[in-house]
Amino acid sequence: MRVTIRDVARLAGVSISTVSRVLNNPDAVREEKRRRVTEAVAHLGYRPNPVAQSLLRKVTGGLGVLVPFVSGEFFSEFLHGIDRAARDAGFFILISTSHYDTDELATALHGMGPRVDGLLIMAPTMDLGSLSGLLAQSSPVVYVNTPAKEQHVDLILFDNYGGFYGLTRHVLALGHRRVALLRGPARASDARERLEGFRKAMAEVPEAERIELSSELVGYTQEAGYEMARGALALSPRPTALMAANDQAAIGALAALKEAGIRVPEEMSVTGFDDVSSARFAAPPLTTARAPVRELGAAAARQLIARVRGEASEPVRRTFPVELIVRESTAPPPPEFYAST
Repeated sequence: MRVTIRDVARLAGVSISTVSRVLNNPDAVREEKRRRVTEAVAHLGYRPNPVAQSLLRKVTGGLGVLVPFVSGEFFSEFLHGIDRAARDAGFFILISTSHYDTDELATALHGMGPRVDGLLIMAPTMDLGSLSGLLAQSSPVVYVNTPAKEQHVDLILFDNYGGFYGLTRHVLALGHRRVALLRGPARASDARERLEGFRKAMAEVPEAERIELSSELVGYTQEAGYEMARGALALSPRPTALMAANDQAAIGALAALKEAGIRVPEEMSVTGFDDVSSARFAAPPLTTARAPVRELGAAAARQLIARVRGEASEPVRRTFPVELIVRESTAPPPPEFYAST
């Protein structure tokens, strides 16, 4: 039979409310009563109900995580980093999604708010002012890869601009001069930053021809990459390199090229971004930019936990660098390219 707080009170000769105060605010109880209660707890092996304790303390032990999607390797890695950091600190995580939809995002925030001690928000399609208006509680918030020019918030992100700039410079250094970008979602700030990095690098080579393709499909998906790659193949002259906004789109592009009988990298080079695990096992393995996705999630979770525990002071703004990873999907353009330029 489970020992209850009533049993502890009876053995200690005190009221139930006194036992509760000893368990939750021992300094408010006189030493003699506190000793009797603690001895009764030890003798009976009583363990407080964690749900009841969280209600009393107004602490849940949970962290809310709001992301656009949970599908795909990027979000799997990101959530893995959060989960590990939260578990190590004794927190659980509650996950919800927005699908780039403002109404869904508002509903998720409203539902998670009272059930967690803090929020970790990735909302690349919304500015901070709009997000702040949706937050109904004053719980700590850490933003990840979310547009925020304001300096008074915690923001953890990686260098989308610099990473794509370096990746484009690599493609240009190989000799490519007709380069197509398979763009990410137009509303997403990270996609816009990668676009800016691409444009900056291309502008530094005056003779280079910049091609930008987009898709009506939502998100960074293989389907979108496949569709845009087919569009690139319909161009005349066609590009000699396709730069996808992420690895999933690049894998879709590889499928379209294989279907069309185009050899990679002999006839066309392909790059991705993120360096998810499937990038290493694509055929051929993808040249990409390695974003430290798992580390990003862990760092954001640790900062949020520090906020929840009152251990953080000044707002943190941290940008993780992105590393160029050269694999077998890029090479100099085919000889006929030089003959036509």
